Amino acid sequence: MISRLTTYLRDIRDRQRISIALAKGAVMMQSRQIDLTRPATWEFSGFSQNGEDGIIDVLRRQLLSENRYFIEIGCADGIQNNCAWLLVAEQFSGLMVEGSRALVKRAERMMTGFSIGVDFCNLFVSLESISQLHSLAFHTDPDVMSLDIDGNDYYIARAILDGGFRPKIFVVEYNSVYGPDRSVTVKYRSDFTFTAAHPSHLYYGASIALWRKLFDRYGYRFVTVNRHGVNGFFVEPRFFASSFLQAIRGLEFAENQHQLKTFHMPSEQQFQLIADQELVSI
Repeated sequence: MISRLTTYLRDIRDRQRISIALAKGAVMMQSRQIDLTRPATWEFSGFSQNGEDGIIDVLRRQLLSENRYFIEIGCADGIQNNCAWLLVAEQFSGLMVEGSRALVKRAERMMTGFSIGVDFCNLFVSLESISQLHSLAFHTDPDVMSLDIDGNDYYIARAILDGGFRPKIFVVEYNSVYGPDRSVTVKYRSDFTFTAAHPSHLYYGASIALWRKLFDRYGYRFVTVNRHGVNGFFVEPRFFASSFLQAIRGLEFAENQHQLKTFHMPSEQQFQLIADQELVSI
């Protein structure tokens, strides 16, 4: 049981984190020299970890129509994720979903006051529970959807698209350990957790090649990956000017910098650490 004092002190630290994220993001946002053809120039991080705030910022400003609504699946404590900037700095409405009840309660305490239109849901997202998204979401065509659950991401994204959701901007985590060309993902397990799946913590998620194959099937257009090799960005073309999309020259693949630093070897060598694990080729 967490004491009231512990909760109080943690809340103070979380408020400080929010203030720092806003200040850092504002400085980075203004210091960019944006070239609309080069997504690497769009990046900045306030609440996101790896420049995602900036890429989302540029893309949403190019939308031909908007509802100022997001869905974040895997929101953690509500502060460090891909849509918190939209909530806090831009006052978007949205839905934040997280499997940990403790993290959801923490997120509610910190983030609810920034927008009257944000909802928090404690839900471990799986194929068995994904149908609940329809009753939870206010829009099935949010301006932004971010999916980061460190495991069954491919299967969940496919079910989301099959279920009729059409996010205008869809951000998904990819695993660079699979390299730029393998079209693979982990075997689906409803209780998948990457920390328990393999001691290296490298066995999770889907490759960027598989993501591109999936989104192409649903008519989405690939934009870029971020420079730190964590997320891929896809858009529904009908919500953007074709001249803007056709001019983009995004990064096709980037090594996950955290994994590179941790293992001191590139993805092809990292892959050998999990080569004996069951992968699904699609």
